[in-house]
Amino acid sequence: MSEKNLLPCIHVAEGDIPPRVLVCGDPARAERISQRLEGARCLAKNREYWTYTGQHRGTDVAVTSHGVGCGGAAIAFESLWRAGARVIIRTGTCGGMQPNVTAGSLIVATAACREDGVTEKMIPLSYPAVADGEVVAALTQAARDHQIPVHKGIVLTQALFYPGFLESTVKLYAKAGVKAMENEVASLLVVASLHGVKAGAIIAADAPAFELVGVDGYNATADQANVAQAVEDEITIALDAIVQVPLD
Repeated sequence: MSEKNLLPCIHVAEGDIPPRVLVCGDPARAERISQRLEGARCLAKNREYWTYTGQHRGTDVAVTSHGVGCGGAAIAFESLWRAGARVIIRTGTCGGMQPNVTAGSLIVATAACREDGVTEKMIPLSYPAVADGEVVAALTQAARDHQIPVHKGIVLTQALFYPGFLESTVKLYAKAGVKAMENEVASLLVVASLHGVKAGAIIAADAPAFELVGVDGYNATADQANVAQAVEDEITIALDAIVQVPLD
């Protein structure tokens, strides 16, 4: 593989990536997911972007980490498409925004509110960030097959991690029934839609969203065992789902 052919940031070349890709924020989680694959090998490690390939149930799958926030994540998603991705599922964590979305809950995203600060530079905000129906169906069926309960609905993608001085819209979105807040799903869904890639997400709640409990009240380690199990469950669901999504 020639250095001059490497795509920016993720450092893989066009054609290096199989059609099906799992993505996550944490490079360590990407490495952990790769350990679930048969014949796994590391393709590249650069900055927050770690990429592995292998097989799940006889189907080629890649795993790439994208870091925190839509700016860097959008680079990963665009680059993965250029490298060969045609189905992308994000596995990650989030802050719950509904009383029944507690630490350890899993949410299958059907769409995302575009408060990400990045995709508005790509296309007007009237363009929706919607998950692919076949991906949502595959995630839901895989969860059912494993008898793992999941919530399904809209999530909020925020540009901010910590709230600032301006009034947040989180409480408004919570009142509208949005399930959870996270930092990357909207950019995945928009980039994927623009390029004809089938995309979706399953995310695990680790605590209530900052704006609902205050930064001092946020404690992502309070239910660490439940959250750790939820992350393992979402990986299981995502792996089984992605090999079922048709490429055409």
